[in-house]
Amino acid sequence: MATEPRERDQTIGFIGLGYMGHGLAKNIREAGYPLRFLANRRREAAEDMVRRGAVEVGSPLELSESCDVVCLCLPGSPQVEEVVAGENGLLAHARPGLVILDSSTSQPVSTRRLAELAKARGATFIDAPLSRTPKEAWAGTVDCMVGAEPADLETLRPLIETFAGRILHTGPTGSGHTMKLLNNFLSLGYGALYAEALAIGAKSGVSAETFHEVIGGGRMDCPFYQTFMQYVVGGDANAHLFTLRNAHKDTRYLVDLANAYGIATHVSSAVKNSYALAEGLGRGDSFVPMLADIVAETNGVVRR
Repeated sequence: MATEPRERDQTIGFIGLGYMGHGLAKNIREAGYPLRFLANRRREAAEDMVRRGAVEVGSPLELSESCDVVCLCLPGSPQVEEVVAGENGLLAHARPGLVILDSSTSQPVSTRRLAELAKARGATFIDAPLSRTPKEAWAGTVDCMVGAEPADLETLRPLIETFAGRILHTGPTGSGHTMKLLNNFLSLGYGALYAEALAIGAKSGVSAETFHEVIGGGRMDCPFYQTFMQYVVGGDANAHLFTLRNAHKDTRYLVDLANAYGIATHVSSAVKNSYALAEGLGRGDSFVPMLADIVAETNGVVRR
């Protein structure tokens, strides 16, 4: 018979029960942390967390007044800035010692600014973005890239270990989000390459199945390729639950960051434009592997 988790001393707040956030919150609660959360539009996730013993609240301010650490897993910097620095945000009346752990994919310039605002209010802002998929988030085996002072990371390690299989210290605040953008540039760059390669192949008589037979299991194979092709040749629409809208946002953040440092963006701008086109065509809610359909369609290729 399963036993109830031992309650821990820290109370954790959570904002952002999306595809990734739901798994994180579930694992935090299962590890015995008292959990309070602010729900989003996914009511089924909120109801699941209540069944697990978590408490729903009505505003970020309520979390800052009652929690020791507040975890964020939001779509991007505008949402993070609103819940942290907005009129009724976490910092409006933050009690001294509050820690904000941002697992969103955010713009590092914004992250560093929020960290300064938090410090001025006696709080600490740490970036801790994730890699892998909702499947690993649910299993508690995501990779977590943490931008923080070493002592702050060690204090938070037991909490992060509830949902992360690997914890990677990337350096000071902002470095976690920088590394996350670089990580997503590589993976989403692969997505853009796969989609275009498949369209070229189809136009010239090489099927997706033949493409997969050659690439799968070879040196160019990887977990991202497998979930991408699980949709392309396997028809699994839920193989990779990351939207084209989010892909466009992440690659846009990467190009903006490069521009801030004067880096030429020949490749990253091209990758970003692939996802900008997808969202511009009204397909932002589709998932990343479906970019293969969009590139095929815009080139007159009919995919089976």
